[in-house]
Amino acid sequence: MSSTLILSVQEAGIAFGEKTIFEDMTFHIHAGDKISLVGKNGSGKSTLMNIITGDKDLDSGERWILQGIKVGYLRQEVVPIPGQTVYDFIFEQIRQGDEEDLHKYKVEMIIQPLELKPDDKMDMLSGGQLRRACLARALVEEPDILLLDEPTNHLDLDVIQWLEQYLKSYRGAVLCVSHDKTFLANISNKIFWLDRGRIRVCPQGFAHFEEWSTMLLEQEARELKNREKLVEQEAEWASRSPGARRKRNIRRLELMKIARDKLKADKSAFRRMMSRMEVGEMENVEGSSKAVAEFIKVDKNFVQEGKEIKILDKFCMRIMRGDRIGLLGKNGSGKTSFLRLLVGELQADMGKVKLAKDLEFSYFDQKRRDLKPDWTIQHILCPNGGDHLKVMGKTRHICGYLKDFLFDPALVDQQVGTLSGGQKNRLMLAKVLADPKSFLILDEPTNDLDMDTLDMLEEIISQYNGTLIVVSHDRDFLDQTVTKILAFEGNGVVEGYIGGYSDYLAAQKEKTRATKPRGLEVKKLVKEVPLAVPTVYKRLTYKLQYELEKLPKVIKRLEEEITGLEDILADSELYARDKNVFHHASHRLGYAREELDEAERRWLELEEMRTVAEEGTRHA
Repeated sequence: MSSTLILSVQEAGIAFGEKTIFEDMTFHIHAGDKISLVGKNGSGKSTLMNIITGDKDLDSGERWILQGIKVGYLRQEVVPIPGQTVYDFIFEQIRQGDEEDLHKYKVEMIIQPLELKPDDKMDMLSGGQLRRACLARALVEEPDILLLDEPTNHLDLDVIQWLEQYLKSYRGAVLCVSHDKTFLANISNKIFWLDRGRIRVCPQGFAHFEEWSTMLLEQEARELKNREKLVEQEAEWASRSPGARRKRNIRRLELMKIARDKLKADKSAFRRMMSRMEVGEMENVEGSSKAVAEFIKVDKNFVQEGKEIKILDKFCMRIMRGDRIGLLGKNGSGKTSFLRLLVGELQADMGKVKLAKDLEFSYFDQKRRDLKPDWTIQHILCPNGGDHLKVMGKTRHICGYLKDFLFDPALVDQQVGTLSGGQKNRLMLAKVLADPKSFLILDEPTNDLDMDTLDMLEEIISQYNGTLIVVSHDRDFLDQTVTKILAFEGNGVVEGYIGGYSDYLAAQKEKTRATKPRGLEVKKLVKEVPLAVPTVYKRLTYKLQYELEKLPKVIKRLEEEITGLEDILADSELYARDKNVFHHASHRLGYAREELDEAERRWLELEEMRTVAEEGTRHA
């Protein structure tokens, strides 16, 4: 059964001066939609969001919204009001008489996982804290259509996972722009792809985007090739036909010229769409020593508000040449202190940090301290003057290099202070990656990046053959770039794992399996059995047959449990009435869904085994 249509835009046209942004654009949003909004820089994502909110009028077409529908928008920037507390900022839009008590529990529930203090002043918060306060406000308002612009920026991984669960159970529609591919894959059930002034809609989530978009582009390439053949045939007719100059054939010649010009424009647009930023060959940046850095029984503590915070406790680690290490941990757990100890900006309280003599660092600092607001882009990339720089061993003109990072070369004389957050990040990456040294440190490089730049960054890092440390909350990015994980658990505890983020997550699940919360009367019902499926079975064993017969009851019981938990959590006063029940139900709901997925997968597997066994018996 289809859900209720709550917003519709039909045949919309938008232009800024001579530039057409959208032409004949049509899309619909239904209740419960969880939409990934995808598109290159400048494709119109912000414009589309402003169309949905009603802040941008259409030049042509029609926008319809169901009466009473409320739209909320998490924007990239906010101007804090001096003296306003976080609590008052979050409550600003929803305090209406008796509703204040009704919504208090929501504020408390959301502030805590977002690591905000309700009495802190908005004008005293960091940029990341401001973003989290805006996110809390957007979630508490609970609009019917929630628009999120890069919601995972400046969030720790555990907070991102909490946000995923929150949005999955969110009753309204959600439209999200994010560079975090794993986040989009986990929350979405639909895709809006802005492509060359039009919108393409996929009725599946972002996990299917690569397959779906590739299919569309391959189909477009075939159509362009067919059109090219038709135009060639028409051109051949025009050159050979003695009657081509007759009056009755003039119209055909005109149509051929129009088709040829249109084909040329479409092929050019398609090539731009398919073009990838070129990456030059990396120079060999390896040093001579196998061990490039070593932490020997390092202690590091800080005192904050009279309380001692332990960062490292007798920490020992050897970093080898060519290691690719990802750092994970909450804010304040010690990641940045570890990096500063490594590069010599901090000294250990006890112990020693030894570095190879030939070691050189390239450091992408998330605070962008090397970007002076009054410097121009040219000054940042060419500090010694001129308009050429060394890029991976080759001399390149600054304008050509800027194009690689999606900059308009006309911006070369623009001051850094006028750039957006995304532009500053891309400029910092361009500076650091032009000539990376033997040890590359990237501290939250993916913040404010679009997917095209992210793909380019992954490609550059894949070719980098030096030693790499990456701090990032982007799980897919970590999986693509690192082979070891260093997890800062807090209180001086640091754990090491082989592999990327997915391997770390699997290890964490294995560690917590024994402490998994259970329902009041729910037991572990899905048994773990080896998943290999032979090609032919004479028959299912008694044990497997028994498991297959019991699984439908297990699935039904889990479905009933999930429905019951969802009904419990639907009570808007539950948190205020009984926090323990609320936390237990919300925690158990996530595990119950995982168990249901596992049970359904196991049932399908056993059914396939049974079918194969029956076929094998029939043909024996």
